[in-house]
Amino acid sequence: MSKEKTTQSRVAKRGKKRKLRKRAYFILIPVLVLFLGLLTYAALLYAKADSVFTDSYKDDGRDKSDLRDDVVDPASDNVSILIIGVDQSNVRNNEGSARSDTLMLATLNVEDKSVKLVSIPRDSLVYVPEVGYETKINHAHAYGGPKATIETVENLLEIPVDYYVKVNFEAFIDVVNAVNGITVDVPYELSEQNSKDKAGAIHLLPGEQKLNGEEALALARTRHYDNDIERGKRQQKIIKAVIQKASSLGSVLKYDNIIEAVGENMTTNMTFDEMKSFISYGTGSGSLDIDTRTLEGTDYQPSGTYYWKLNEESLQETIDLLKNHLEIDSDTAMRFENESSSDSAASE
Repeated sequence: MSKEKTTQSRVAKRGKKRKLRKRAYFILIPVLVLFLGLLTYAALLYAKADSVFTDSYKDDGRDKSDLRDDVVDPASDNVSILIIGVDQSNVRNNEGSARSDTLMLATLNVEDKSVKLVSIPRDSLVYVPEVGYETKINHAHAYGGPKATIETVENLLEIPVDYYVKVNFEAFIDVVNAVNGITVDVPYELSEQNSKDKAGAIHLLPGEQKLNGEEALALARTRHYDNDIERGKRQQKIIKAVIQKASSLGSVLKYDNIIEAVGENMTTNMTFDEMKSFISYGTGSGSLDIDTRTLEGTDYQPSGTYYWKLNEESLQETIDLLKNHLEIDSDTAMRFENESSSDSAASE
């Protein structure tokens, strides 16, 4: 091969390499832009979450539950969270004195990343330490806010309540709308008021369908078509649907709206660092394991006032289940029983 042909061959090879490099650049540039964009978005989300959830923090006056020997760390300890749903608004003029409309206690086991979620019917007849007598459990919040509600639930279920999250129903509406609605099986036709108390504003037919925030709230709140037990089950299904939708890949770019919706309508005694510890429950292998149940009972109406009278045997089964899930030792359980006995004797 002549020297001239060899030179031409080398030039041709260099030209091909340059074209390949250019193609590679054209492929890499959008990938890098996307990657940097996601990093920037993640950084902005983190900063916003830090700011919003830090503003949501409200000290409940306790370093720890009285039923704990030491302060818990959710990154390494089994913990419990009391979810308090309230319906307070300018329309109802009840800010600061609202009764709780929804009460759920979640226990979280850090080793197997499982959650037990117990709905407590709002009309349950229980002892409220804040006032020293039995009444509906939803009155506790009106008497003494989250602290009185926590003490009531601890007295009822005999386990420590480590954290609380108090959420206004406005947050529920905004979160469902932020994830572009949720798919739920509506069990029956219903006509309900909306969050502004406009009668008949929400009309749903039975069957699986996509609901917006107002519709999902109406389904969660209605009490006209069944009982408190079924109401609790509906609320648990709706919460699961929200969690599944929010954790889906398609909702990632909506996290900004979700954070804003929750933060504006939530108070909690959890710090932002403590909240971050719970991320691991939803990022392990497989889907989050949530076992749901509701406190069973019967209708009870002495002197014309309606109550939900809890079934003692079923209540004890739930107490044992939650203690096992939190791995509460026998010494803690015995100390609680002694304290409860002392409190009961003092109130008599």
